[in-house]
Amino acid sequence: MEEKMNTQKQAGFMRRMGAWFYDTLIISAVMMLTGGAIVATLEMLYGAGIISYGEFPDVSSYLNHDPLWRNLYPVTLVSVFVGFFAYFWCKGQTLGMRAWKLQVQQLDGSPITLTQAIIRMSTSAFGLGNLLVFISHDNSAFQDTWAKTRVIVLDKAI
Repeated sequence: MEEKMNTQKQAGFMRRMGAWFYDTLIISAVMMLTGGAIVATLEMLYGAGIISYGEFPDVSSYLNHDPLWRNLYPVTLVSVFVGFFAYFWCKGQTLGMRAWKLQVQQLDGSPITLTQAIIRMSTSAFGLGNLLVFISHDNSAFQDTWAKTRVIVLDKAI
């Protein structure tokens, strides 16, 4: 196991950016679906007479100005974003990483923890942390250094 870990190549900048681009498309779609589901649910509840928009003319104004939804809506979207990446990173790969044959893992090769996923997310600067790969001696990104993780290139057979 130790021998195999040492021969695994850490991902370079272009591969990381390829996976980042794929994941950006996927999470954008997931966020749009989440927003759409919230709007559709509110419209359904409004149509059934269960809720009222009060002084607001439509669901958009309601989401933007109602004290509850003005805070709840963005929190929901951020939770979906964080949950998406935390779930897939703890499993080893996001969908974009899978397409580019990358895997995130702890330094010992085991799956990362939820805490490490949160640290990676908090320090990645929406992907800009990958720029550190250019000056790092071992292709580590900023977020990987802080989270004590690494992103490796998987063998073609996997």
